[in-house]
Amino acid sequence: GSQLGLGASLAGTVLGAGIAFGLGRILGQDALRPLLRGRWLKAADGQLSRHGFRSMMAARLFPGVPFWAANYCASVSRMGWLPFLLATGLGSIPNTAAYVVAGARASTPTSPAFLIAMAFIALPALAGAIIAWRKRHHFRDR
Repeated sequence: GSQLGLGASLAGTVLGAGIAFGLGRILGQDALRPLLRGRWLKAADGQLSRHGFRSMMAARLFPGVPFWAANYCASVSRMGWLPFLLATGLGSIPNTAAYVVAGARASTPTSPAFLIAMAFIALPALAGAIIAWRKRHHFRDR
């Protein structure tokens, strides 16, 4: 069912992200920090170090940000474990819930629950694509 599926999915998400964060800290933080020479990585390091919870929450809510990239950036920043895990758990709820409900109701694709879940999946992705398309000149010029 949807409730059990949501709980299991969120637990797996937080556990997997926590393991990746921990491995990044244990195996790579000291070795990788000197490599943060690019503007993007320095900006990510600064943002996550100063505003870790808020930034990670936005990364988890915004479609298109790969989890591995967010985990890697967070692991080499000064972000703490608790803000990382809390933001990952809370920020993953909307998208995970939409996927779980869509999966649970996939046998009835015309049901209101399935259609609403699909809208929660498609609309943020569409918004992200529009924002990226509009900002493409800004990113290209840097």
